[in-house]
Amino acid sequence: MNGRIVSSRRFPSPNPNVTLSTVTYFSDGLKVKGLLAEPIEDGSFEGLLYLRGGIKNQGKVRPARVAQFAQEGLIVFAPFYRGNQGGEGAEDFCGMDRFDAYHGFELLKKHSRVKEKRVHLFGFSRGGLMALWTAINYPEATSIVTWGGVSDLFLTYEERKDLRKMLKRVIGGSPYSKPELYRMRTPLDEIQHLQSSLLIIHGKQDRNVSFEHALKLERCAKMYQKQVETWYFDEFTHYFPPKENRKITEAAVEWMKNQ
Repeated sequence: MNGRIVSSRRFPSPNPNVTLSTVTYFSDGLKVKGLLAEPIEDGSFEGLLYLRGGIKNQGKVRPARVAQFAQEGLIVFAPFYRGNQGGEGAEDFCGMDRFDAYHGFELLKKHSRVKEKRVHLFGFSRGGLMALWTAINYPEATSIVTWGGVSDLFLTYEERKDLRKMLKRVIGGSPYSKPELYRMRTPLDEIQHLQSSLLIIHGKQDRNVSFEHALKLERCAKMYQKQVETWYFDEFTHYFPPKENRKITEAAVEWMKNQ
């Protein structure tokens, strides 16, 4: 049942070469929503699970971004995560809602047009945690890209004073009162189980997710002798300029398809 699409409704596409649909799928007994993007062109394509950042209305899935990846010849699924946009349950910042990513991965594996069941993972910002946990639990994932991705939730709490109130509310406490709840959301200790090729993209001027997150993930991956590549940019923040974003996105898709 998990990963099975319950219903689908066409959504207006910003790209004439891509069809978009909002879908409802099962995740641990909940009906969760997401956005599915497919090239209009006939044939089969590799899959991409796009895992957004933020929480609730802060960092919603952007149809234009999802369509941008589909334009490059991918079937893309972007979960909204439980409790959002009409979905059941409540988002909890890479706690139980990580299963919405896991079952989104299964949704793509079951998709009839996904070529040779090759499914990639892409995590932006908080979605980096979701992508890493999905790759750890699904070693058959073809590749994983984290872009401005969180890798350590303890570090996020220390750095983002503006997020502490939200994190304590959603997670159930601080790292000092409930360290186990932050540890179970931080994948660094489990990178030894990662089998997928890993690409880390990060701007060194990022103030939303510091560059230290990328460095910690890189060091951990190398310590366990994992296949890791890094694209670091001295001048960029959390949000890359549109022209450079397009170029790097195209290059990242090419990297994924070569894995």
